[in-house]
Amino acid sequence: MTTAHAYAREHAGDFKEQLKDLIRLPSVSTDPAYAPQVRRTAEWLVAHFTGLGLAARLIEKEGRHPIVFAEWNGAGAAARTVLIYGHYDVQPAQKADGWLTEPFEPVEQNGRIYARGATDDKGQMFIHVKAVEAILKTRGRLPVNVKFLIEGEEESGGEHIAQYVNSHPPELRADVCLISDGGMTRIEEPVIVNALRGATGLEITVYGPKADLHSGMYGGSVYNPLQALAEIIARLHDDAGRVTVPGFYDDVLPLTAEERAEIAATELDEATWRAETGASLPWGEAGYSLSERLGARPTLEITGLAGGYHERGFKNIVPAKALAKISIRLVANQQPAKILALVEDYLRQLTPPAVRLEITARAGGMGAALVNTATPMMQAAINAYRQGWGAAPVFKREGGSIPIVSSFQSVLGLPVILMGFGLNSDGLHGPNESYSIEMFERGIATAIHFLDEVAAL
Repeated sequence: MTTAHAYAREHAGDFKEQLKDLIRLPSVSTDPAYAPQVRRTAEWLVAHFTGLGLAARLIEKEGRHPIVFAEWNGAGAAARTVLIYGHYDVQPAQKADGWLTEPFEPVEQNGRIYARGATDDKGQMFIHVKAVEAILKTRGRLPVNVKFLIEGEEESGGEHIAQYVNSHPPELRADVCLISDGGMTRIEEPVIVNALRGATGLEITVYGPKADLHSGMYGGSVYNPLQALAEIIARLHDDAGRVTVPGFYDDVLPLTAEERAEIAATELDEATWRAETGASLPWGEAGYSLSERLGARPTLEITGLAGGYHERGFKNIVPAKALAKISIRLVANQQPAKILALVEDYLRQLTPPAVRLEITARAGGMGAALVNTATPMMQAAINAYRQGWGAAPVFKREGGSIPIVSSFQSVLGLPVILMGFGLNSDGLHGPNESYSIEMFERGIATAIHFLDEVAAL
């Protein structure tokens, strides 16, 4: 009788083509124009799960994109249950952004699939679907019960799934939550993420005169909103790269010597950083390494500026308003609402009296997640990597955020295992995003081993 691993190898070509079919669906959650395609993607997943023998359905809420829920409980009440999270929505993409091919028509080249969503997160999420299929097709049953919770709003705030998790803990009861939505620097060194930053943000608008004014007639007598905004923003960091908001760092847990040594084991060298960013010199909070700045320290970034006339030529005006968007990344022990209030208070203090400030906070906000690495479930993940990947993983603090992770920890009380099966160089969120076919296949093997390891605990 063939094994699950042999089945996965024999059907690797089929799995790859099914992934391409999933990727072709342009499930852009941030643009209302794509809502029908988002729903179509969710329905595709429900049909696929049902075809594998899982009970699957859509979880719907008016005005929100559906969540896909699928489960198999044939292992029995005494067996362990694994909750597998992923997301089927993707970032916007069009060829004019710099894509060499059509972003929603997968192109296979040099062992990679180029398309939007290939690595973030359709490819990584689909690994677990195929692992479950391989076991069911060869053994007739799984060694554990599984529940899939696949959302359609990860790229647009995750409001629907957060509400659902908060109100349905019994339905989501499990022993561990498994997430694959991350990357490693090189294929030979798999990574388990043991920390994610939280996030919040806001938009500020500075108002000056009632309308754009002639800069010759009124310039020098009216406080220019663009100048006022520039002065405000310039005071949000000091010369050493530290955020100047009073109280911003008060709740940050200091890194222990052991934690700094753990981070140093996966330190991002400057040459790699230059290649990935295209920037000439590192910048940031003094006294911390690149990896510590990226994963273990909070940040405040200006993500957008607008105001005045910026087309070709000149328009001699004092603009009526200027605006900026601010993104704030948080670390463990920082609370989004508290930090947002501190930033808002400071912005008001910095605003000159001759202009008016309006603040719009971003909906939601998520806490950071810090994962305990000394648990039996984590050992199961380590063993799975050793067997399926061929190498033991290292731990890494990730600078990005997965909105729902803190809820899995705080509301469901679950240990969360972040087994990323992508590469940092996959180009997620950018043009020419791609995913390694070898990573996809190794990931399936590792996911099969993980379910068996959890069952053996």
